[in-house]
Amino acid sequence: MSHAPAPRPPLDPDRLLVPHGWRVEVEEATPSTNAALAERARAGEEAGLVLVTEHQTAGRGRLDRAWETPPRASLTFSVLLAPDVPQAAWSWLPLLTGYAVQAALADRLPDIALKWPNDVLVDNGAGVGRKVCGILVERIETDRGPMAVVGVGINVDQTLEELPIALATSVALETGEPVERTGLLGQVLGSIHGLQGLLDDTESLRRAYADVCVTLGATVDVHLPAGDVRRGEALDIDASGALVVGTDDGTFTVAAGDVVHVRPA
Repeated sequence: MSHAPAPRPPLDPDRLLVPHGWRVEVEEATPSTNAALAERARAGEEAGLVLVTEHQTAGRGRLDRAWETPPRASLTFSVLLAPDVPQAAWSWLPLLTGYAVQAALADRLPDIALKWPNDVLVDNGAGVGRKVCGILVERIETDRGPMAVVGVGINVDQTLEELPIALATSVALETGEPVERTGLLGQVLGSIHGLQGLLDDTESLRRAYADVCVTLGATVDVHLPAGDVRRGEALDIDASGALVVGTDDGTFTVAAGDVVHVRPA
């Protein structure tokens, strides 16, 4: 028997801890925070704007997968950044974001981990994790140079019935307690803001990411856009953030933009 969720309070911007130099806008409903923020970036918006929606009605995941959440059940937001780092470091932005979310949630969810390239999940130790957060980073060309729209969707208060897939979970389901979303949003934003400097030291970021990435060491099926599936052992993350996979025929490397799925075999 399913139960209707208790009334969900809105985010409280007056109590939100906003990182220095950033600005936060909360909207009641938005088709896609990434699309809205990209449009504003092209129109002249400065870096540091965080656009949060209480109800995302036409969100997109990787490869344009549809993504929608119940009102006030998630933390769904996008951050506009203009990283002043070499071109090669930009490929690390999705991994940095995942690492920052993982770090922010680790005190509540001890088994939280990362699945390459951009999922945050609760790991059950058997190679099958339950997804609690997805990330979509898009590079935007503007007349002031390239900018990054960093989109994050965290399942906070969803019931089992409200989750989009069987292998998903929410912070409240994992902790068994209600979650105060305003405080959690402040924690996550602070983590992303505070860890941005790792883009200047991608070797340290690589080691930190690898330490909490459950993909490494697992036998995985790499699903490629043409429909091919290649099986091997996930061996490492390379200097560009790509996954190094070992097979009987040698190793191959896949970048985040080149795969449809990487799944446990």
